[in-house]
Amino acid sequence: MRLLKIVPDNTNVKFLKLRVPFYVISVLLVIASWFLVFTNGLNYGVDFAGGQEIRATFVGEETAPVAELRDTVSALPTVEDPVIQRFGEPNQVSIRVKLPAEAEGDPGFADAMTVSITNAMKEKHPDVRIDGVDSVSGKVSGEFRNDAVLALVAAMIAVAMYIWIRFEWQFGVGALFALFHDVSLTLGMFALFQLEFSLQIIAAILAIIGYSLNDTIVVYDRIRENLKKFRKMPVPELLDLSVNETLARTVMTSLTLLVALVPLLIYGPASLFGMIAAITLGLFVGTYSSVYMAAPILIWLGVNSDSFVPEETVADKQDKLARGEG
Repeated sequence: MRLLKIVPDNTNVKFLKLRVPFYVISVLLVIASWFLVFTNGLNYGVDFAGGQEIRATFVGEETAPVAELRDTVSALPTVEDPVIQRFGEPNQVSIRVKLPAEAEGDPGFADAMTVSITNAMKEKHPDVRIDGVDSVSGKVSGEFRNDAVLALVAAMIAVAMYIWIRFEWQFGVGALFALFHDVSLTLGMFALFQLEFSLQIIAAILAIIGYSLNDTIVVYDRIRENLKKFRKMPVPELLDLSVNETLARTVMTSLTLLVALVPLLIYGPASLFGMIAAITLGLFVGTYSSVYMAAPILIWLGVNSDSFVPEETVADKQDKLARGEG
């Protein structure tokens, strides 16, 4: 029985032939993403914006009346833009509301808001059970934001340093730019569609960094091997060869992850939609950046075979021994 091969042997796609237009498009997308972040802003969740989160279970009901709850809670005078989602079981919900700026540092206001939301729910659903109430102050949420940014920056710098040490400095710069590209496009998506940006999205971005790094290192390792092996080959051709040699592995890894992500994206709980959407986008941009960001930049940074000492063959070792140099 023949094995299924999605990518045929001896594939020879000229990826780097279009490196300049793809690089221009990518740079424009990065600029557009940051423009959206600074103009639209990110829709911070309670973790980053501060506010109240109420978790409730509608006992005796199969599903929680999310649409009805949204209308009921939105009608309260002290509540603005509540986020109501199913959380856990179909009859469980999470209600997140931001505190007004003037209520910062006033625990009485937050408690009164919780009481008003709870009473509004119990008025129509007397059997509703309040499972928990969490409160995050603006000061704490600001610290969360700062720590999250530091975590992302530290992760990218650590990755660049690792690749610099393992390969050459040009590879470190290429990997850092590819990661910056992936993170920027993810943030741009959240700014464009105003999806809720919370701590779980930071976890998703760190997962994107890990996936993109893994794919980039596989490509870089093959490039390094080929730089030692084909010392007379032009660098663009060598990069195309390296990408094609790792293409089967890249496609199979991406498809395997996609098989798990797509059902979660379509049928998964609403509370996980943002996280799954971020990882799904990161799967595509991470694969793309490994080919069209991390590889072509090596040409412009002057990587060539002279940077690597070729591996010593068995014949070379025998010659050295014959000359008494071994």
